[in-house]
Amino acid sequence: MNSLNQYIDLFVSNRPAFDAHSPEALNRLRQPALESLLGKSLPEKGDEGYEKTSLNDMFAPDFGVNVNRVNVTADIAASFHCDVPNMSTLLGVCVNDTFHPAAGLEQRLPEGVVFTSFGKAAEMVPHILEAYYGSLATLTRPEVALNTLLAQDGVLIYIPDGVTLEKPLQLVNIFATPAPVMAVRRLLIVLGRNASATLLVCDHTQSAATDCLSSQVVEIALGAGARFDYYDIEESSPLTRRASSLFARQSKDSNLLINGMSLTCGTTRNDYSIDIDGSGCDTTLAGMAIGSGSMHADNSSTVRHLAPHCASRQLFKYVLDEQSSGAFEGSILVTPEAPFTEAFQTNRNVLAHPDARMHTRPQLEIYNDDVKCSHGATTGQLDNEALFYMRTRGIPEREAKVMLMQAFMTDVIDTVRMEGLRDRLRHLVEKRFAGADAFCGECHTTCRKKSPENE
Repeated sequence: MNSLNQYIDLFVSNRPAFDAHSPEALNRLRQPALESLLGKSLPEKGDEGYEKTSLNDMFAPDFGVNVNRVNVTADIAASFHCDVPNMSTLLGVCVNDTFHPAAGLEQRLPEGVVFTSFGKAAEMVPHILEAYYGSLATLTRPEVALNTLLAQDGVLIYIPDGVTLEKPLQLVNIFATPAPVMAVRRLLIVLGRNASATLLVCDHTQSAATDCLSSQVVEIALGAGARFDYYDIEESSPLTRRASSLFARQSKDSNLLINGMSLTCGTTRNDYSIDIDGSGCDTTLAGMAIGSGSMHADNSSTVRHLAPHCASRQLFKYVLDEQSSGAFEGSILVTPEAPFTEAFQTNRNVLAHPDARMHTRPQLEIYNDDVKCSHGATTGQLDNEALFYMRTRGIPEREAKVMLMQAFMTDVIDTVRMEGLRDRLRHLVEKRFAGADAFCGECHTTCRKKSPENE
C-alpha cells in the first residue's frame, strides 16, 4: 500500500482549509510539492530487510492531522520548567505542531532577534520567511514534499548580522493528544553575517499509550562568519514515530555544530544533509542512540564539500540492547572545487544483547587530490577483558556494564559546547544505561528503560 495516497487525498479534499490557516510563503509551495508527489511513494526498507526504516510503513496508519488548527489543551506551564540545570534558556513550546512562546519571550530577546511562529513571522519579518522557507529542503525527497504539502505553520529563528545571542534558545516539542495524530513540524533557522546562537530542541510525548508521528523538516542557513550550535534530544515513547530531515547550508568561514541524541524513542529516522558552500568553514556532526526493547534508531548523513579549505567531522555511536535495532549510512562528497578539504567520518556500535541488530554503511566520494579524508565503522560487544578486570575489583557485572557503556559515549557528549548541557547529558546517559527513569530537566515527562533489575 502506498501510504502517501491517504495524505494526498486529505489535502485535495481540504485544500481551502490548509491555505486559510497558513502564511503565503507556505501556500506557494503546496502545488510544487503536490506535483512532485504524484506517482511517487515513500521509501521502503533497505535490501537487507530490518535495518533501514521503512517510511512507507511509518506513515501507513491513519494518523489524524489538525487541518482546522483546533486548539489542543496541554500542560504548558509544566513544560516551561524544562530547563537544564545551571543553564538559563529563552524558551518556546510546540504542542503537537502549534508554537507557544514562554511569557515575556519577545521582551527578553535582543533587538532584531526573532523566535516565533511562521504566522507571526509573516508579519514581523516577511522578507526572511519568503526568502528562506523551502530554499534548502528539496522536494525530490517524498517525505520532505509531504511535509511541505501539509505544513500550516512552523517556527522561525532569525539572528541578524553581527548579533551574538548570549542565552541559548530552547524549543520543546510535545505530543499532547488523546488520539493518534501526526504533527507536521517545520523549523527555519537563519543566521546573518557574524551572528552566533545556540538552540536546544527537546522532543517528548506526554502519553505513552497514544500513537504519534512527527514529520519534521529543519532548514539552517548560516551567513558568512556565523556560528551555530544545534542540539536535538529525543526522549519519546515506544509508540512515537519520528521522521526528521535536516538541511543546512554554510557560507564562508561559518561554524556549525549539530548533535542529535536518541535517548528513548519508538521508531526514529534522522536524515542530515549539509552543504559546505564557502571556504574556511568548520562542521561537526555528531549523534548517539541508546536502544532497548524494540526501539529502532536510524541516522543518515550527507556532507558535501563544495568549497576549499574546509573541515568536517562526523561521529555517531550506538549502544543497542534487548531487541532494539539501529542503522547508520553516512556519506562524504568532496567536489573538484574543494581542494584542501579535511573530512572524517566515524561510526562505532556496541551490541549489548545477542538479539540486537545494527546496519552501517559509510561512504566516501572524492573528486580532488588535495584532501585528507577517512571513514570507518565497527560493530562489536562490550570489552570482555575490561569487564572481567572490573569484576575482579569487586564491581558487580551490571554496574560494570553500565560504566563501560557510559564511557563509550563520552566523546559524543564531549562535542557539546554548552557546559550545563554536557553535564546534564552525562547524568541522563548514566541513568538511561542503569535502567532508571530519566527526566530532561523538570518537564514532568518520564522515559523508562527496562533492565534486569526492574523487569
